[in-house]
Amino acid sequence: MQSSPLQPASSGRSDRLDPGVAKRIQQVHLRTHRLMNTALAGSYRSTFRGTGIEFEEVRPYIPGDDVRSIDWNVTARTGEPFVKLFREERELTVNLIVDTAITLDFGTQRWSKLEGAAQLTALITMVALHNQDRVGLTLFGSEPGLHLQPSKGMHHTQRLIRSVMMAPVAHGRSNYSAVLQAAERTLHRRSLLFFISDFHAAAHDSEWVEILARLERRHDVIAVRVVDPLEEALPEVGRLRLGALDGPGQLEVDTSSAAVRDAWEQEAQERRRVIQAGLARARVSHFDLDLGGDLADPLVAFFRRREMSRGGA
Repeated sequence: MQSSPLQPASSGRSDRLDPGVAKRIQQVHLRTHRLMNTALAGSYRSTFRGTGIEFEEVRPYIPGDDVRSIDWNVTARTGEPFVKLFREERELTVNLIVDTAITLDFGTQRWSKLEGAAQLTALITMVALHNQDRVGLTLFGSEPGLHLQPSKGMHHTQRLIRSVMMAPVAHGRSNYSAVLQAAERTLHRRSLLFFISDFHAAAHDSEWVEILARLERRHDVIAVRVVDPLEEALPEVGRLRLGALDGPGQLEVDTSSAAVRDAWEQEAQERRRVIQAGLARARVSHFDLDLGGDLADPLVAFFRRREMSRGGA
């Protein structure tokens, strides 16, 4: 069995904003507004605000100051100990890099993977807006695509959400290296960077891990793997006809065969192993967005884990 991802023979997507798509965009907005009344906004602020700091001044050392804040250059020059003072940046810059490759035009649940990515984009953007932070967006497939500079406001938020939900499917394999290199060149100010993809092309790109690691040294990078339950395990439903993404034609899978189901799961486990190993080498935080559950739960859980981790540090 080939390890390439699969999708239904017809996904039914349209790049035109028809009433059905407009309704789904409206549903995303309404659902996101409801979630803003949960712990999501508070968790975001306590987790990420304060990660961006700017140097303000130096002052004489006072007993009890953290010795790690001593400015050794000024201390050596004056002969007296001085410490550096920093202040929290008044606003945080959030950048979203979202994969729109054809492998994300797939879904067996309520949402396709691309729609799931759009909903996550909406959640992050709305909670950032609530905290007066700026949000930017980059779409990519086989090469970097639409780029929106970080900004604020409800109009900008609506444009971000619509841009992801209406993104034309990018044929060809996701090129992580190209979009990450572009981010490395253009993101000069430290930011909170969400890299959202299904990572199906991870094994075919030898450079993305090193570039992501370099970005992590300058930014707070969070990788999000969007996954549909069918990609992880086949249900026992008899013969299932699927369309292969890496070529013409269709593939018929006999899901009643235990051997076929086992092989499918083993391939999924190997894909997951490659992805997790790469993210571990890059030392970036990450979580899965599973379309089989509530799409807000993984983000809320990640915020809480990060908050507890930093609180215990």
